[in-house]
Amino acid sequence: MNRLGVLGLVGAVLLGCWEPGDAVRCFDKQYEHKGRCCNRCQPGEKLISECSGTEDSVCAPCESGHYQQSWTKERHCAPHDICDDNTGLIMKTQGNATHNTVCQCQAGMHCSDTSCQTCVENPPCQRGFGFVAAKAMARMSSPCEPCPEGTFSNVSSKTEPCHPWSSCEEKGLVVKLKGTNTSDVICESGRRSSLSVLIPIMAAVVTCIVGISIYCLVLTDSRRRVQKQVSLPRALFQQWAGVPPEHSWGCASSGEQQSRGCGSAGQEECRLS
Repeated sequence: MNRLGVLGLVGAVLLGCWEPGDAVRCFDKQYEHKGRCCNRCQPGEKLISECSGTEDSVCAPCESGHYQQSWTKERHCAPHDICDDNTGLIMKTQGNATHNTVCQCQAGMHCSDTSCQTCVENPPCQRGFGFVAAKAMARMSSPCEPCPEGTFSNVSSKTEPCHPWSSCEEKGLVVKLKGTNTSDVICESGRRSSLSVLIPIMAAVVTCIVGISIYCLVLTDSRRRVQKQVSLPRALFQQWAGVPPEHSWGCASSGEQQSRGCGSAGQEECRLS
């Protein structure tokens, strides 16, 4: 076998084992075409013709109302989404050559499904629940959420979110009643708060003073009644003894004895004065 025959045999063997994917390795922004690496079209463009041995890939900008957001070898750009008023959609962001139009539901509505091609009206969020706009925009089916600690909603609404409790400190007030998920905090003046403590104390003090005064009056009145009860028998005795009212009974020292009611010698004895 001559030299040319050997080379032909080797070439045949190599061709039998050759695979296009193994021979051509292209970069990320390229693609393989007929054993060559052709450049992809950049975002905002579409492919017109592929590369050849003498020419590179030919690209063209996307037509109006279409976009292409990645490096591609596609020959067509994708059309922008249409935000149809009849389906409850409004435009949030206008599309361009590299990005699609972003639609969202009108106020008081949310997406009917994850594709958000149509919208449906929000159910009213009951008291204690608030409307979460981000959930409606994120194409969630239930935009109502319970009000977390520190917030409240006291109305049934399709659009009202949970509102934060009022800050009594910022107003120079103190908390009278803590808020709930359906009611706001109730604030009051700090002076009124101190009075609410002082008033019961003052009431207790006044009650004690009044009680002591009543006790003293009752005690004084009872002493006067006892004195009257003691003086009454003495007056009756004077009438029985025939002693004029202007005279009074007293006591005399020993030596001045009377016939009635006198004691022994050396003691104070009764006398009529």
